[in-house]
Amino acid sequence: LDGRKGDVNHKGVQFYTSLIETLIHEGIEPIVTIFHWDLPQALEDEYGGFLSPKFVDDYLDYADFCFKTFGHKVKKWITFNEPIMFTTNGYEFGTFAPGRCSRYYGNCTSGNSGTEPYIVIHHLILAHAKAVDSYRKNYLESQKGIIGITIQSLWAVPKFHTPECCLAAYRAIDFGFGWVFHPVTFGDYPETMKSLVGGGRLPKFTKEESKLIKGSYDFLGLNYYTARYAEDSNVSCLTHQGPLCDSHVNFTTSKNGVPIGKQVNGTWMFIYPKGIEELLLYVKENYNNPVIYITENGLPDPLNSTSLNDTGRIDFYRRHLRRLSLAIKAGVNVKGFYIWTLLDDFEWNSGYTYKFGIYQIERENHLARIPKESERWFRQFLKPIPRVLNDDEPTSSMLSTA
Repeated sequence: LDGRKGDVNHKGVQFYTSLIETLIHEGIEPIVTIFHWDLPQALEDEYGGFLSPKFVDDYLDYADFCFKTFGHKVKKWITFNEPIMFTTNGYEFGTFAPGRCSRYYGNCTSGNSGTEPYIVIHHLILAHAKAVDSYRKNYLESQKGIIGITIQSLWAVPKFHTPECCLAAYRAIDFGFGWVFHPVTFGDYPETMKSLVGGGRLPKFTKEESKLIKGSYDFLGLNYYTARYAEDSNVSCLTHQGPLCDSHVNFTTSKNGVPIGKQVNGTWMFIYPKGIEELLLYVKENYNNPVIYITENGLPDPLNSTSLNDTGRIDFYRRHLRRLSLAIKAGVNVKGFYIWTLLDDFEWNSGYTYKFGIYQIERENHLARIPKESERWFRQFLKPIPRVLNDDEPTSSMLSTA
């Protein structure tokens, strides 16, 4: 398949049709992510994929096909999942496909960490906006659905109570969240990015493009896992250009020898439940209080663990849901919460080593699904009946749970 309009994988269409119909039959409302990091190789080979403006129209054709084929049953759409995540890893550090970066960041055979991430995000924003525009013009009246975009963001905590650290934390959020959500809300990149990304490396939107992208969402999908301390970085970016250096932020996981939160199994995750509340309040106050779905929040099991007694995950969700309920009480417009994830799955470049599921997959036993203790906890938590709670545990009535 060449990834182009008219070249349809009919078995794929049949599979997703069956999946969507089965979900609905079982009382589960599908929310479809149109793109989750899987660009057709043919488009990468032909014109460089996201680096070319040609991608915008090819993505639009693909989104239109999805709306036309599945839109009579799908009422919630997400254009892109975590665009900043796969862009920086794929084009700044070279750790994700297509493995492009400057040599000062990795052993990549090609790429430019100082320019390519900005080009890729620019094209992704335009592709997103065109898909939203097409949905609203051609499908909304008949299908009555909504469409949004999902962004992952850590929370940045000022490392010290100084103006420099506070400004660094704001810059961190601008580069890690506002890079995409600021344009689709207000029509342009954050001022911090425009002032710090020098040398004409940050693309500019035309007046027509700015008008197109402004307000191009019905809801925000927000993925939250962890937080970092932020402080001002005085490192020169003349030789190490790229979003990480351009933001002039130094990220750390501890202060005065104390971690920001409990580290999870030696991974990149440090548990900081307060961050989801503070991030939600930040979005409410700075982005016109959009409709929000928490589209990912979760915790991996210890590596190589086969234990079903995942009490740590139960505590993780209890604490995060409590913070989420406080944000809702403060007026944040959260409409749903999704865990990552229902089943132990393939975690991109980590493969099967990370297990986020509340069901364990027995890969040596015909892929049997075994519920963990967290599944039982969630099942009880979601029951609409009174029960005794700990002081720090929310009730399911405190939030809308999808």
